[in-house]
Amino acid sequence: MIEQKTLSSRAWIEMLLLGCIWGGSFLSIKIALDEINPLTAVAHRTFWAMLVLWVVVLVWRLPIPRKPMIWFSFLVMGLLNNVIPFSLMTWGQLYIESGLTSIFNAATAIFGVIAAALFFADERITPRKAVGVTLGFLGVATAIGLDNFRTFDLRSLAQLAIIGGTISYAIAGVWARKMLGELPPQVAAAGMLTGSTLVTVPLAWVIDGPISLDLEPRTIVAIGYYAIIATAGAYLLYYRVLSMAGSGNLMLVTLLITPVAITLGALVLGESLSTNAYVGFSLLALGMIILDGRVWKRIRN
Repeated sequence: MIEQKTLSSRAWIEMLLLGCIWGGSFLSIKIALDEINPLTAVAHRTFWAMLVLWVVVLVWRLPIPRKPMIWFSFLVMGLLNNVIPFSLMTWGQLYIESGLTSIFNAATAIFGVIAAALFFADERITPRKAVGVTLGFLGVATAIGLDNFRTFDLRSLAQLAIIGGTISYAIAGVWARKMLGELPPQVAAAGMLTGSTLVTVPLAWVIDGPISLDLEPRTIVAIGYYAIIATAGAYLLYYRVLSMAGSGNLMLVTLLITPVAITLGALVLGESLSTNAYVGFSLLALGMIILDGRVWKRIRN
């Protein structure tokens, strides 16, 4: 019998830490956007995180890929998992609250199930998954609100942009499983961020202008947090928790990120979300719990 992964006290603590780190990234990005443009914010994120992860790869003496196809896969992965979602979500945060952004970000798990079912025979949609996905979609629609379906403005477009970012994350998961599954995760993350940086830095330079480090101290701190701690550091912690708890348990991190982001947005930025947002997140959380399956198994037993 295959031993099932369980959540030890240490795994719980590190998973809570990861949720807090990622939850804080929405606030730090929002703060950075007070001074820099979205593409420049993304360029900072990928560039500094890339440097940190390559230092880790070199210090740990991990094998560096040589095949051109792997580096092409890094570029595609960087586009799908960094450039597209980071850009869409960062731009979206110009017009909606950081807490609401985190709610839509939680839908990544829902879209991930659909993307996996489309491309992998061993991840088909079961009745339980169908219920979870349906509740997830209902939660997203509720968080957007009926008024936004009647009128279309920048706020509506920002919400759709962030949802588009979550879809890109989901497709990235499929690409990673197909093309990068055999690589050490630290190398895959460093390579992915290298591919991202090759796109984001020139793009930001052309559209936003030369990238300057002559910034307000709070902006530099914000960039340092979301690039070094919430991207490079979080990737390393993510894979550490993954090895201890397994992918099914790690999905619970998504449920921890949103409350942290909402709380920080309210305390630091004075943000307040509508009742629809909280109801929508509740439905989305219920959908993810059903997708996780353990509660259903306990009920059946």
